[in-house]
Order: sequence, then structure tokens, then C-alpha cells
Amino acid sequence: MSTIIEQTAATSLLRFATAGSVDDGKSTLVGRLLHDSKAVLADQLEAVQRASLGRGQEAPDLALLTDGLRAEREQGITIDVAYRYFATPRRRFILADTPGHVQYTRNMVTGASTAELTVILVDARNGVVEQTRRHAAIAALLRVPHVVLAVNKMDLVDYAEPVFAAIAEEFTGYAASLGVPEVSAIPISALAGDNVVTPSATMDWYGGPTVLEHLETVPVGTDPSDDPARFPVQYVIRPQTAEHPDYRGYAGQIASGVLRVGDPVTVLPSGRTSTIEGIDALGRAVDAAWEPQSVTVLLADDLDISRGDLITPTDRAPNPSQDIEATVCHLHERPLRVGDRVLLKHTTRTVKAVVKDVPSRLTLDDLSQHPFPGELAANDIGRVLVRTAEPLALDPYADSRRTGSFLLIDPADGTTLTAGMTGTAFVPIAR
Repeated sequence: MSTIIEQTAATSLLRFATAGSVDDGKSTLVGRLLHDSKAVLADQLEAVQRASLGRGQEAPDLALLTDGLRAEREQGITIDVAYRYFATPRRRFILADTPGHVQYTRNMVTGASTAELTVILVDARNGVVEQTRRHAAIAALLRVPHVVLAVNKMDLVDYAEPVFAAIAEEFTGYAASLGVPEVSAIPISALAGDNVVTPSATMDWYGGPTVLEHLETVPVGTDPSDDPARFPVQYVIRPQTAEHPDYRGYAGQIASGVLRVGDPVTVLPSGRTSTIEGIDALGRAVDAAWEPQSVTVLLADDLDISRGDLITPTDRAPNPSQDIEATVCHLHERPLRVGDRVLLKHTTRTVKAVVKDVPSRLTLDDLSQHPFPGELAANDIGRVLVRTAEPLALDPYADSRRTGSFLLIDPADGTTLTAGMTGTAFVPIAR
């Protein structure tokens, strides 16, 4: 198994998201990170310089490297999630710069849903505000493994250590009450570049890593052999050619765990069993494959398997169910109400469903539960009960972010309505 761990580490990739309240400097931080790590092309920098001069600014506004929509540049805010790819000699990165306005909180859910780390910015002059708590709650809800508190604009508070210490203490306490396992606090000035890529000469009282150093060294991924294998079938391959007259392969991406030739498996929701006879990866046969590899699995028996079925180890298979209780974040302007008929998409399977109940809505100010609200509005976080037309094999979200999550979709036009996490995905500690 050391081979799997070594190969996973050799292609280290960190997905991370930035979040914070309005004007906390998220886009400036991302721009500074890209600029100082030499990840900005010359023509991109020239375009930003021209745009900055057109707005009467002498120095290039690095926030424009990520604020790509015209409305974002005109208003000086982030509206959409801006994804950027960059790399250093130590690691590759995919970052998501998410909006700060309350009305765009749902976009943070999108950006953080696949993140292994979230950078939450706080303006040193304002400290922890309601939107800071909202973003911390979403990071906890989505089980983001690592949270960084970046106390920005330290240059506007004379780089005072007591200001940083007070904010870090307040946020860390709040995050702990949400169940966030780890918070790394870093004092920065995104505008001046202090502690973003290079250490600050004006904050010698801080001895920790810069933002980039932390991003490069934070542990990512886990040993896939610790998790039960989950293989959602995307496509059935049957060439029926003279060269491959009897070939029947099931193609897809491994959602978790390790698949090995010879493993006894169960196909859900039918419950039929077989044995893995072969695994094809990148055009050649292999003895084992692991998440997140895309492979084709061959079974010893000819079973009725199609897109949406789940191949799992027989001894660690989940229990399919038609009744799903989950914590959700509602993403659409149209409220989600009891009785709504929806489509539920789980991995590669989509089934009809109905919302049976909305037991509670989370109040972020004091982390209390508002009972039986009847509906969830845009950006609301709450609990729902859903009944599906066909059984689904979901894992608890705390065990698997891939197979423990789902989407509720409008059957009329295919619009995404709600993002859901099964099981007790969010249980804050009483305060």
C-alpha cells in the first residue's frame, strides 16, 4: 500500500477556497498570491495595469486578476466564483475566490464543496462579523479539513499584535463550537504583500508560515485504503467487435477507497454479487486502482448493470434507502417547501423525489435551530426529509464527501435548487 500513498503524494494537488465579508480583500489576496508566486502571465499583468490606470489607480489592482465579470470590475466586488490554477515547485493548486455578499453565500458552497482548505479573511479593523461566522459555519458544514484565518489589512492597524491576537482568539473559539478541528491564524496585508508569499519585515512578532508556505505544506489527502471502495458506474462499454466479442466493462471514477482484482463486490441497489475479474486504466490492465482514478471494471458474472448503479465491496456495502434525512444549503431564489417534487442526483444516479418535511433552519447568530420553518429561502441552511422513488446507497457525509452528498434539481428546467449532506453533517457544540 505504500506504493499507492507514494503515487498519490507525487501528484500533490490542493484545492482551496477563499471567503470573507465584503471588502475584506479576498480578490486582492488571490491576486497577490498569483503575482508574487510568478503565476501571472505578462499579458495578464499588462491588462490589469491598463484597467487600473483607466480607473485612476497608479499601481495595478491585483484584485482584477480574479474579478473577471464586468459587473465585478465596475462595482469592485466579487459576484461569481473565480477559479484559478497555479503551481509552485512544491505543489499544484486549484483555488476558488468566492463572493463576500450575503446574497451570494450559495456561491461559497459551490467553491468550498470540493476544497480541502478554506482561507477565511477578516478585516483587522472590523474583526469577526456575521458573514465571517456564516462562512465558518459553511466550512464546518462541508467538512473542509483545514481552515486558515487570514487577518488582513494589518497595515491599517499599525501591524499591532494585540489586534491580531484578539481576532484569532474570538474566531478560534467560534470555530471550535462548530466542530472545526483546526484553525491556522496568519496576520497579513494583501495590498502590501506582508506574509502572503514573503515574510513580513514589519511583523517580527509573528513566527509562523506565510500563506503560501502553509498552502504548500498542509497535509492533503488520506490513505485511500482506509475508506470503503465506492465505484459509481458512468457508462457500460460493450464494443462487440471481432477483437472484443464478449467485452463488458463498467466505466467511471472511483469515488473512494481501493478496488483490486479478485475483490468480491455487490452492485447496488439490486444487491447482486460478483467478483472483480479485471481493471483497465489508461489502456492497460492493472491489479488495483484507487480514488480518484477513472477506470473500467470487469466482473466475473454478466449482471444487469447500468449508469447510476454503485459497485462496492460486499463486506462494506452501504444500506440503500428511500428515506433521506440531510442538512442542506438552499441555493435557488425560489424557496424549497414541503411537498415539492424534485429530482435527486447522487453520484451518477438521478431519481424522482418529494420533500416530506423541513424540520429546522439554522440561525447562524447563535447556532440555534428554528423549528419547522416550513420552507428554506436562498442561502438558508436547514434540515430536510426527502422520500425518493427508488432506493439510493448513500454514505454519511462525515464518512465520504463524494457519496454522502447530493443535489435537488427542478424537474421542469434542470435548475439546481439545493445541495445536501446526509447524516449528522452539522452538529454544533452547545454554547
